[in-house]
Amino acid sequence: MDLGLSLNIATSGLKTIENELSTASNNVTNASTPGYVSETANTSSTVVSGVGVGTTSTANRLNISKPLQDALYQQNAHVSGLTATSNSLAAVSAVQGTTTGSDGANTIGTLTNNLQNVSTAFVSLSNTPQNSASQQGVISAAQTLVSNIHTLSSVYQAQRQSAQDAVTSTVSGINTDLTTIGQLSQQIMLARSSHADTADLANKRLEAMQSLSNKLGVNFTEKPNGDMQVTTQDGTRLPTRPDQLGLSDGQFLAPSTTWPLSTKATANLTPSMYHATDGSDQGVSGIMLAGKDITSHLTDGTLGANLTLRDSTYPQMQAQLDAFSYTLINRFNTAGVSLFTNGSTQPLSSDPTKTAPAGLVGLSSQLSVSDTYQKTPSLLTADGPDGHSSTLANAVLSKAMSGSLEATSGALAAPSSALGPDSTQATGYDGTQSLVQLATSLTTSQAGVISQTSSTLSTATSIQTSLSTKVSSVSGVDVNSQMAAIVALKNSYSANAKVVSMVQSMFSTLLDAVH
Repeated sequence: MDLGLSLNIATSGLKTIENELSTASNNVTNASTPGYVSETANTSSTVVSGVGVGTTSTANRLNISKPLQDALYQQNAHVSGLTATSNSLAAVSAVQGTTTGSDGANTIGTLTNNLQNVSTAFVSLSNTPQNSASQQGVISAAQTLVSNIHTLSSVYQAQRQSAQDAVTSTVSGINTDLTTIGQLSQQIMLARSSHADTADLANKRLEAMQSLSNKLGVNFTEKPNGDMQVTTQDGTRLPTRPDQLGLSDGQFLAPSTTWPLSTKATANLTPSMYHATDGSDQGVSGIMLAGKDITSHLTDGTLGANLTLRDSTYPQMQAQLDAFSYTLINRFNTAGVSLFTNGSTQPLSSDPTKTAPAGLVGLSSQLSVSDTYQKTPSLLTADGPDGHSSTLANAVLSKAMSGSLEATSGALAAPSSALGPDSTQATGYDGTQSLVQLATSLTTSQAGVISQTSSTLSTATSIQTSLSTKVSSVSGVDVNSQMAAIVALKNSYSANAKVVSMVQSMFSTLLDAVH
C-alpha cells in the first residue's frame, strides 16, 4: 500500500468522524426539542477494484418508528382537546355550587338549593302571611335564584366566546404549521433530487408535525419523493402549499398564518348566533378551505375541542337553562303568582328558536323578579279578608312547586327538544318533572359532562405518557450514550490524525532523501 493511499484512507476517516461528531453534537443540543428525532450518521467502506480506499458518509438516518409516531400524534390531539375542554368547563364547575355529605344530599349555592330556598320562603309565608319579614324573604330568595341563573348563563356565554376566540387563533397556528411543513417538504424534495442529506430538514418538519398534532387530529403520509400529505381524521386533505391545489407557489411567503384555512372572528357572540351548516350567515363563521366549509371535518385537538364547546356543549347548557327559566315563569304564572318575568312587558313566549322575550333563546339572561312584587311584597298575601292570606303561597306550593302529573305535563312540561336558534338542542332529560327535579337534572347533566371529561382526560394522559415513553425509546436522544460516543469518536479522530501526521512525516523524509 503506497503512502498516497494511506493518506487518503486516513483523511476520509477524519471526514467521516467529523460527520459523526456533528451528528452526535446535534442530537445532544436538540435532546429537549419537542418532536426532535435522534439521527444516526451512516458510514460505509469504499472499495475500488477490491481494495479498500477509505470511508464515505451517506445520508443520516432518522431513528423513527412510524406506527408509534402516528399513534402518538393521534393521542396528542386527543389529550390537547380534552385539556382545552376540561379547562373551559372548570369555569362552569366553579359557579355550580357545592355538594356535601356522603349521600350528596346537602347542597350549597346550587340551582336546586336556591330553588328550595324559594320553596322554604313560601312555606314560611304560608304560616305567617302578615309578617313583612316573611314577605321580603320570598323576594330575597327569588332574587338569589335569579342571580344564580344569570351567573350560569353569563359563564356559558363567556366560555363560548373564549372558545370562539380560540378557534380563530388556532386556525392561524394550524396555517403556520401546514405551510411550514409544505416549505420544508419542498426543500426535502429538492435536496433528494441532488442526493443531499435531508435528515435535518426532516427533523424540522417533524417538529411542525408535532405542533400541528396538538391543534388538530391529522394523519401524515410521506410520498416517495419526500413530499408530505396531511389529512384530517376523516380523510379530508389539507394542502401545505398552493401547488397542491394547482395554484402558484408565489401567492405568499411561507410560512403563512392566513392560508390555507380561513375564518372570521366574532367579537360579541350571543345565544342567538350559531354556525349554520347550510352556508347561511347566522353570526358564526365556518372554517373555509378553497371556498368550502370544512368545519365538520376538523375534529380533535384544541381546534376540534373548541368547535365542540362553541357549537354543541355550551349551546346545550344554555338551552337547558333557558328551558328551566321558561318553566319557572310559566308554572308560577299558572299558580297565580307572576313572581318571575321575562324582563319585559311582552307576554311569555314558548317559541324555542326565537330570541327572548319573543322566545326561549337567551331567556335565562333576561329572567327577573317582578318589579311589582319587589316594590310591594305584601301583594303576595293581599287577597285575604283582612288583607293578608296564605292562599297564593299555598297555590305556589301545591301547583308551581308540585311534582304531580297535573302540574308538570301538557303546557306545563319543560321544553326538552328542538331548542336553540337552530332547533338542534335538547335538554337530555324528561320535562315532566317538578321544578326542583328539573334543577337537579340540569345540574347533574352538566356536572356529568365535566366529570366525564376529567375522567377521560386522566386516562388519555396516561396513554399519552406510555406512548411518549415508547417513542422516546426509539426516537429520543440518550445524552449519556451520545456523550460516550463522542469520547470514542474523539479517540478515533486522534488515531486518524496521527496516521495523517505520520504519512506526512514519511513524505517529508522521502523528499529529503531524493534531494
